[in-house]
Amino acid sequence: MIRIIGFDADDTLWHNENIFERAQERYRRLLAKYHPAAEVDVALFATEMRNFKRYGYGVKGFMLSTVETAIELTKGEISAREIREIIALGQEMLAHPVELLPDVAAVVPALARDYRLLLITKGDLHHQESKIAASGLAAHFSAVEILSEKDGAAYERVLRRHGVALAEFVMVGNSLKSDILPVLALGGAGVHIPYHILWQHEHAEPVPQDTPRFRCIERLAELPALLSGL
Repeated sequence: MIRIIGFDADDTLWHNENIFERAQERYRRLLAKYHPAAEVDVALFATEMRNFKRYGYGVKGFMLSTVETAIELTKGEISAREIREIIALGQEMLAHPVELLPDVAAVVPALARDYRLLLITKGDLHHQESKIAASGLAAHFSAVEILSEKDGAAYERVLRRHGVALAEFVMVGNSLKSDILPVLALGGAGVHIPYHILWQHEHAEPVPQDTPRFRCIERLAELPALLSGL
C-alpha cells in the first residue's frame, strides 16, 4: 500500500522548461548575425553537457554555458554589450515568478492529509529553495531533498535517510529518465505526468504501459484515484 509520495518540482508542480525555452529563443536571436539557430542550439547543448560536472543543473549553469558558447561561436568577437544582454537574460530567469501547474494547489494539500509527501528535486540549491518557498507548498511536505543528480544511488540514499520502504513509495514526475526509471529499477512505483516541453538531456525510451507499478497520466488531478492500484 502506498504511504509515501515523492514529487518532482520543476515541470511537475510548477512551470520551468518553458522559461528556458523562451530564454533560448532570445539567445538564438542575439547570436543570429553570427550563426543559424540550429548551429547555436547544437553548440549550446554540447557546452552544457561538457560543463555539468562543473556547474550542475539550473539557470546559473545554463547561463555560464551560454556565455562560453557565445564566445566560442563568435571566436571572441561578441561584444561586452551582448554579454551583458546574456547575463540580464539569466537574471530575468532567476527572478521569474513561480507559476503552479493546473490542479497542484488543490491536489497537493489534499494528498498531504492522507500521505507523507517528500519533495525530491535537482538543481541549484539557492534557486530551488527560493522557488519552493515562493510556491506556497512547502508546509505540505515532510521533507525536501535538493539533489545534484537523480539516479538510483541518490534515490536509495534519500529513501534510507527518511526510513521509506520501496513497497510503500511512489515517485511522481515529468521526466522518465530522472523521476521514474530509477525508482522503478529499485522496486518502487512511478507515475509519469508528461510536460509539454522536455529538455533534450531528459529524453528516455517510453516505458511499456503494462510495466508493474507504473502509470502515466495527463494531469495531477488523476493521481489520487490511482494510488490504491499501485
